[in-house]
Amino acid sequence: MVTEDRRARERAARHRLIVDTARQLAEAEGWDAVTTRRLSTEIEYSQPVLYKHFSGMDQVAAAVAIDGFGELARLLRTARNDAKTPSDALTRMARAYLDFARDNPAVYDAMFTGRTALRFAEEDTPPELVAAFTELRQTVSAVANEADADTLTEVFWAALHGLTTLGRGGRLRPEYDRERVDLLIARFCPADG
Repeated sequence: MVTEDRRARERAARHRLIVDTARQLAEAEGWDAVTTRRLSTEIEYSQPVLYKHFSGMDQVAAAVAIDGFGELARLLRTARNDAKTPSDALTRMARAYLDFARDNPAVYDAMFTGRTALRFAEEDTPPELVAAFTELRQTVSAVANEADADTLTEVFWAALHGLTTLGRGGRLRPEYDRERVDLLIARFCPADG
């Protein structure tokens, strides 16, 4: 039993090392740099060891994305908990979301635009994805009034994703980041609740 526990811990540590290394490489050099050969060199394990953990690079990217959603959920929860009003919570969450996307572009790509087949609103949706959506929904539902909270949350999330994507593509004026968030929040909370 002790040997099995040790092996399980070693396997979990290797898995974590692969995911962390893939994330670091992707953030430093882009996802094209994250190959089986490069990962095996970086972590000093053979390629067959990598394949014991992941069947391919898409699964590695999915693991990075799932970690990203867990991290985003924690940041959103902190933003929500630090707020005094629903409007303040939405503002803090919007800024936390946009800051996360800016500071972790490769992870954000894996989460939303990359090579994974992660799906939302399905029975097999990973809990980290559900947690990130739930954090947004809890705050949006406080201002939803008669609107469907799930749909309104999707619209808020889509707006944040659009701001992220357009901003990263240089299609928005960077000096107006704050004003765009303020305007978005004003549309969701017209009479500051």
